[in-house]
Amino acid sequence: FVITGFFPLRRLCNMTVSKNQIVQWLESTAAVLSENKDYLTELDAAIGDADHGINMDRGFRKVMEKLPSVADKDIGNILKTIGMTLISSVGGAAGPLYGTFYMRSGMAVAAKEELDNDDVVKMLQAGVDGIVQRGRAQLEDKTMFDAWAPAMVALTGSLENGEDMVVALHSAVDAAEQGMKDTIPLQAKKGRASYLGERSIGHQDPGATSSYLILNALL
Repeated sequence: FVITGFFPLRRLCNMTVSKNQIVQWLESTAAVLSENKDYLTELDAAIGDADHGINMDRGFRKVMEKLPSVADKDIGNILKTIGMTLISSVGGAAGPLYGTFYMRSGMAVAAKEELDNDDVVKMLQAGVDGIVQRGRAQLEDKTMFDAWAPAMVALTGSLENGEDMVVALHSAVDAAEQGMKDTIPLQAKKGRASYLGERSIGHQDPGATSSYLILNALL
């Protein structure tokens, strides 16, 4: 069961997200990943290589170094540059997965200077589709997709019900948080954690956790 594709939304409320807000999202993401570096690494120590927090913090430090040089570009260009930066600077599976997320997101909103509701959904859905295609993950594989999949369902459902983007993102973040917690009883089927078999049960997935933090930073 994989959620892919984009469907136009019918709703009453629309709002725009500015380029400056996208830049602020990336800045907030870097800050929250730095703050949670040790926590993410602790989660990864239980079922992975004990480096997820370190790698994500290092990658977004590189993003912050690169961001000033592209902050005046269009949103698509900014996101694609961030994706390439992460691929080149983040170790393990997280680099290709998150790099693909931002590159695909950027491609979906190419040349945009601001985003409406449909654009935000297209941006995020393209990124999530990229994660799925890169990692071949399905729901309940105990991966970051377990946070993103319910988040996208909640986001699109809220917008279709006429809620504005802020309310819809609240719903998406709540769903991502629940999806993150729901990885705890799962047995990992992808990545290093899958090597542990049943021993991976009882631990929260670090990738789902960083995904939740990234989406919450957007809110």
